[in-house]
Amino acid sequence: MSDVDLSGKVCMVTGATSGIGQAAAVALASAGAELVLVARSRERAERAVREIRDASGNDRIDVLLGDLSVQTDIRRVAAEFLDSGRPLHVLLNNAGVFMLQREETVDGLETTFAVNHLGYFLLTKLLLDRLLESAPARIVNVASGAHAYSGGRLDFDDLQSRGGYAAMKVYAKSKLANILFTRELARRVEGKGVTVNCLHPGMVGSNLATNNGFLGRLAMTLVRPFARSNEKGAETAVYLCVSDDVAEATGGYYYNCKQAWPKSFAQNDDDAARLWQESERLCSGSAAPAT
Repeated sequence: MSDVDLSGKVCMVTGATSGIGQAAAVALASAGAELVLVARSRERAERAVREIRDASGNDRIDVLLGDLSVQTDIRRVAAEFLDSGRPLHVLLNNAGVFMLQREETVDGLETTFAVNHLGYFLLTKLLLDRLLESAPARIVNVASGAHAYSGGRLDFDDLQSRGGYAAMKVYAKSKLANILFTRELARRVEGKGVTVNCLHPGMVGSNLATNNGFLGRLAMTLVRPFARSNEKGAETAVYLCVSDDVAEATGGYYYNCKQAWPKSFAQNDDDAARLWQESERLCSGSAAPAT
């Protein structure tokens, strides 16, 4: 990163108030990028901005407040950014949740799927024209090796997990959706100056799952001594955002800054195309027309 100059580049990061999102934001800011952080909590966002400024020496950091489980918030965040007239060179979709029990969002959608997949999908769709106008540009989606525990292909008859809820399996399926989304979007924008890649950050000692009360906090406390640091977990995301090595690469899945291969069911292009159609339907027509 020391030889990377992102001066004049605008990078948007979701989930940047803690964990690998904040670590990635520090790295991008340290390289001179203008940052736009999407955050749910004003208090946490203000704290993150102070910490990122202190760590990077870069004060070109803005915040857009919105809850990525709420589609009206996602549309408002996108509209506020588009109204600013700024280009967008990097979109790092990182925000995610792990829910021990099934809950639904205000839109009536299962929360894990709504945040971890539809949040990526809708925000990206709404910003896609600006990314295309700003080309060369990059979209980076934080997925996970946890997709291997999804039990196989997506069940398109029960994307909302109404037929039964097992927390790890539901989380794994949302991460499978990230990979399928990456493949389909890369296909749709191929040759248009925008690359799309996803990654497995490794097991990171972040704040994921701590929203689940005592049990969630206890689990992460037990895992943390054996987990990667947030900075290490962010390395592959930052690599995909900035490295010349992957300037032309698209549609890939990466781990430890190298291309890796997800499970075969995560490479099913028919499922990727169908997931796109179902995601548009679940977003109630709020996404932009298909590219």
